[in-house]
Amino acid sequence: MLQLGSVLLSKGFSITVIHTAFNSPDPSNHPEFHFVSIPDNLSDQVISSGNLVLLISVLNVNCQVPFQECLVRVVEQQDEQEEIACIIYDELMYFSEAAAKNVKLPSIIFRTTSVSTYISRSAILQLKAEGILSLQGSTSQDLVPGLHPLRFRDLPVSKFGIPENFLQLISKMSKTRTSSAVIWNTIDVLEQSSLRKLQKQCQVPIFPIGPLHKVSPASSSSLLKEDTGCITWLDKQIKNSVLYISLGSVASIDKNELVEMAWGLANSKQPFLWVVRPGLVDDLEWNKLLPEGFIETVGENGCIVKWAPQKEVLAHGAVGGFWTHCGWNSTLESISEGVPMICRPCFADQRVNARFVSHEWRAGLQLENMFERGEIERDIRSLMAEKEGEEMRQRAWNLKEMVELCLREGGSSYVSLNQLVELITSF
Repeated sequence: MLQLGSVLLSKGFSITVIHTAFNSPDPSNHPEFHFVSIPDNLSDQVISSGNLVLLISVLNVNCQVPFQECLVRVVEQQDEQEEIACIIYDELMYFSEAAAKNVKLPSIIFRTTSVSTYISRSAILQLKAEGILSLQGSTSQDLVPGLHPLRFRDLPVSKFGIPENFLQLISKMSKTRTSSAVIWNTIDVLEQSSLRKLQKQCQVPIFPIGPLHKVSPASSSSLLKEDTGCITWLDKQIKNSVLYISLGSVASIDKNELVEMAWGLANSKQPFLWVVRPGLVDDLEWNKLLPEGFIETVGENGCIVKWAPQKEVLAHGAVGGFWTHCGWNSTLESISEGVPMICRPCFADQRVNARFVSHEWRAGLQLENMFERGEIERDIRSLMAEKEGEEMRQRAWNLKEMVELCLREGGSSYVSLNQLVELITSF
């Protein structure tokens, strides 16, 4: 959302960001924006539950009135030179649409997942209604009809399965209601068939303007403090030799999985930069989690940080592979730099993205089984040191070049962005 704001600011719009107290952005990173905080009234119990579906559902109930009141104040304070053009809201914050309608402002939905995820999410509702999917979801290897290359086990379900509140959330997120358009952080060259399918279904214009991190001016949108010291370590490594490992800012694993990861990395003998953030395992620090003797075994061959400047890391010439949970931001950032991936999705859209990386774009491989050090070592060697990995690296590089063409003048993302600006200006 902050990246989208930066893009629209560069096109001449002024930007006001209305946000909750929970996960609030740092205004100092964007002094050109106006930030307004609204109360979210989240209980400690909801926040600590780890249940994202519950969290999002509660936010939509709790924030509706505060947002409506905030919007009324902002509208009353506007002057003729600074009239509000429209409200752009994340699809998860669907309460925003009704508030915008009440103050007679146009609204636009911003979807931060892939189009393929959106289509497969919508398919879950149909599959559940037909009795093909149970409340637990599915681990079946069978392909989902009409959703190539996805298997049932790749569907973007919650880590709590498919409870009723998850189905309700999908339904509410999927609707455009009275919104005028949908912005998508995706790229035509990656999702041509999904975009074509979507355009036939969607009643309003859609604007695939990604990857936003490449379009927006450079500034930090990270909610975690980045350790830039790892760049100095990368500077000393050989080209394409380093495996970068980060499972994102939300996903978690258990202690045994972390131990198997550690020895798989050590035994592969590949240089690695590993992000072990607080909260990755039971809120413990990495130095209390890593197995005895691991640090001594890897020595200078490994660098461990709490959080890394990921875009800078992936753009570094020493990085030759990315072990990722396959969140959409991480997937786009890796593809944009031509870095092949080891995919280990945890839940939701990560499963869809991992399947597309490994079987559609063939720019990576997927860890399918339980964490086991021998398998981890083999997959790391395959990606980083063998012919199969070199072929994936070439395909990833080809995707990078195609993405760059989309961003240049006349490219699909460039054209979509200009069309979006024209639409907002016309309101």
